[in-house]
Amino acid sequence: MPSSPTLPTSLVGSYAQPEWLIDRTKLAGRFPPRVRAKELWRVAPEYLAQAQDDATLLAIRAQEDAGLDIITDGEIRRESYSNHFATALDGVDIDNPGTALDRSGHPNPVPRITGPIRRPHPIEVDDVRFLRRHTDRTIKMTVPGPFTMSQQAQNDHYPDAEAAATDYAAAVNAEIRDLFAAGADIVQIDEPYMQARPDAARAYGLAALNAALDGVTGTTAVHICFGYAAIIHERPEGYSFLPELAGCPVDQISIETAQSGLDLGVLADLSDKTIILGVIDLSTPEVETPELVAERTRRAFDRIPPEQIVIATDCGMKYLPRASAEGKMRAMADAARLLRGELSAA
Repeated sequence: MPSSPTLPTSLVGSYAQPEWLIDRTKLAGRFPPRVRAKELWRVAPEYLAQAQDDATLLAIRAQEDAGLDIITDGEIRRESYSNHFATALDGVDIDNPGTALDRSGHPNPVPRITGPIRRPHPIEVDDVRFLRRHTDRTIKMTVPGPFTMSQQAQNDHYPDAEAAATDYAAAVNAEIRDLFAAGADIVQIDEPYMQARPDAARAYGLAALNAALDGVTGTTAVHICFGYAAIIHERPEGYSFLPELAGCPVDQISIETAQSGLDLGVLADLSDKTIILGVIDLSTPEVETPELVAERTRRAFDRIPPEQIVIATDCGMKYLPRASAEGKMRAMADAARLLRGELSAA
């Protein structure tokens, strides 16, 4: 992995997809798709992969130009953070979907599990190779977590959701190993439903996450969030599931603090982890000043040393206008420079 400065900067995962690539009005007017949503793409099927590559290059360059230290592919090729992976697995019927409640309690079409969940082939390896070819900076790839996928499916095969999560974990574990072999520096597992359904997360979700990480060598992260700001507007003041990750064999934990004004006392339980600290509010297109972003970051310094902090966005940047996304990334990079200067002077 390329060496990183103190307080490196990063997106959580997604970046704003261009209007010419995806119908952003349709995207914003619905809950994140769990099954395929091909109607969102504006480009004809025969040109779509090329267009997605072009848009991914734009996302990479935008992150580099803004001064970010850790680069993602912006999840440009995905209709949502999870369906790109979840619908590529064997054992799910995506043509005859089921129904499950999303985290806000609304029914949503979801993959219907009709057989054993298996990963038939690597799913994101070509994506991480593309990213590796086009930047020399530290790169991160994201995969949906086994617990979250088990909650975003209709189970017509397994005796219970725990059994489904166990097989999802095996698929994620194999994928993570292949992503590191293909050049990823960091692999992040997205587990938003651990926050949304903490009792089930404690009962079997954490075990599934641990199984997904079993035997993995490489820097790993897990992302826990409150839902996309563009869709879920009310924010709790604290996480319902977070201290439980203290014993998890993950290196980094990604949390949101900007929109929620999160009480950072919870970080005391995670003193051995690097914290990917969300300090960019994605509920508004208004671009923060570097000073405001720096202040949001300083709040964590009495809980965890700066050496264990990655400055990041809250999640869901894909819903922002591109100009706002670019401005917010620059504010984040400028805040990091400001804080590094302060730390050097001290």
